[in-house]
Amino acid sequence: MKTGGVIGLGGIGGGVAQCLQRSGQLAAVYDVRPEAAEQIPGGPAVSANPRELAKASDCVLIAVLNGEQTIAVLSGPEGVLAADKPGQTVILLSTISMTDLATAQKLCADAGVTLIDCGVTNGPKSAENGLICLAGGSEADLAAAKPIFDGFAGSVIHMGGPGTGMAAKIARNTTYFGCIRAGYEGAVIARNYGVDLEQLQMALAGDPNAGGGLEGALAMALRPDAEGNEQETGIRNYFMNLMVKDLEVAIEEAAKFGARLPMVEMIRDNALSTSGLEYPMGQPL
Repeated sequence: MKTGGVIGLGGIGGGVAQCLQRSGQLAAVYDVRPEAAEQIPGGPAVSANPRELAKASDCVLIAVLNGEQTIAVLSGPEGVLAADKPGQTVILLSTISMTDLATAQKLCADAGVTLIDCGVTNGPKSAENGLICLAGGSEADLAAAKPIFDGFAGSVIHMGGPGTGMAAKIARNTTYFGCIRAGYEGAVIARNYGVDLEQLQMALAGDPNAGGGLEGALAMALRPDAEGNEQETGIRNYFMNLMVKDLEVAIEEAAKFGARLPMVEMIRDNALSTSGLEYPMGQPL
């Protein structure tokens, strides 16, 4: 498995494609926006459809927005699986529900294609081989895909069998956004008493062996003020929309086991403030 084709050239997929282009492994790209390929200097033009991309690639990497888009690019006469390449591998980088994942797994299995579910973190570093991959699949499947992972990933953590990569990403998102909310609420107190947030971040970092390592909770609070700043407002809105999407997935999964996630529900219902787009007590966050 030497070459990869990337479907979806957004924040994650675009970075993955750049990495594979540098390593000489990028065979094809596809995005509904033809101009998206311009961010990959020297890279291939956008394929006509996912089927043509799959024909040109040993491995297909999918980095679309949600489950609906994932199923769409896999299925149909112009989908990945219409390339009719039994033994091909698909690495799914999108965060989708476990229900949608099961649908994608069946589609791939029926076509003789291996699906590795791979939640990713450290998205801002995706173009710098910085993605951390939470992969689900057999040891043999991950070993076969290692050349592709080596081409774009910073590290690959094998979470277990098929499905565990996606479950781990959903669990990771639940924990991460809980920390972001905690950082927001802590910053409300700190700012109103004149605390320097960068100094507070240092205090939160602390000693990892003594329960430190919490500095990431202030990631949004330390960003520039969004009020009157169109670019920053756009960044925060993008963050908020992804956060709500991922939290909805977590709520859906917990409900399958008869469980509620009150913290997650609260964060979803207060997404504007968590994202720094709503200003409490006259103190912009």
